[in-house]
Amino acid sequence: MGAEDLGSLRNRIDALDGQLLELLSERARCAEAVARVKRDVEPNPVFYRPEREAEILRRVRDENPGPLSGEAVVRLFREIMSECLALEHPLTVAYLGPEGTFTHLAARKHFGHAVEATPLTSIDQVFGAVEAGRAHFGVVPIENSSEGVVTHTVDCFMDSTLQICGEVVTPIHHHLLAQAEDLSQIRRVRAHAQALAQCRQWLDTHLPHAEREAVSSNARAAEVAAKDPESAAIASRVAAEHYGVPLRVQHVEDRADNTTRFLIIGTAATEPSGADRTSIMLSTANRPGSLYALLKPIAEAGISLTRIESRPSRCTQWTYVFFLDLVGHQKDPAIRDCLEQLRETADTVKVLGSYPQAAT
Repeated sequence: MGAEDLGSLRNRIDALDGQLLELLSERARCAEAVARVKRDVEPNPVFYRPEREAEILRRVRDENPGPLSGEAVVRLFREIMSECLALEHPLTVAYLGPEGTFTHLAARKHFGHAVEATPLTSIDQVFGAVEAGRAHFGVVPIENSSEGVVTHTVDCFMDSTLQICGEVVTPIHHHLLAQAEDLSQIRRVRAHAQALAQCRQWLDTHLPHAEREAVSSNARAAEVAAKDPESAAIASRVAAEHYGVPLRVQHVEDRADNTTRFLIIGTAATEPSGADRTSIMLSTANRPGSLYALLKPIAEAGISLTRIESRPSRCTQWTYVFFLDLVGHQKDPAIRDCLEQLRETADTVKVLGSYPQAAT
């Protein structure tokens, strides 16, 4: 390819950039117009519609002609929608912090960067901030593919009136962060308890001499490792950059497919998006066949059950509540009829929310 051909291609790119800028500006003006219309016709306008965003992201992913990957296209459109929504109505999102945690990354992945992301120190505080109106939405971890359910999050739903309105599924890649260049100089490894568990085999093999200490978050571990030359942290690449700790070993997780699912919690119910999930909480008396009676209507309706967990009820000793995830929306006829049957069988039926399944 000659210099003239290269110059022509660059000119073409410049022209396309101009068109993209024009179209982005037009989209932003449309978003502002939508906000004006909503304020005129709705007494309490809702600006963020999870089901609408999910529909858009699925459509651009499915219609993407390449060569950009579907994941890349979804990421780009997420940021475009985030910036446009900020013109309509800026959002505040609480998450389990501090900055640099995987929950922080999940919040950015779901809402984009044009939101005010507020780090809090516990899952209870995230629920409390949304319930009190200090945040529009919250982001909390619910389960990991290797270590299972996050019981603290499940327990918070027992007493909360909040609704699940979205989910984020994020690959989890752990890295070893340390000031020490030689692993033999590391005396202590800090991380969240789940991260330590997810890297157990790697630590047994490469750092058997180092003491392991569970801390409140991987980001906190990185913060300590930045000041302690004999300490290492297991944390994300973002935490390494944020706290200025050298990344010594990449991908120390025991399973390459290590993934965590996060939930978006809010105060309003979400309408059907076409590919949804419904989370419910059930309780029943401890008698023979009680669990079978709960599951029978779901099986007979042909509804896919993707998760079931049990937790102590905290009311009577040795009694439990069950948390279930069903594929579909509570407004779908099959799930609606199933819930009616469950209300006749179970002592308690609580719908925690119907929400779009994660786009990626």
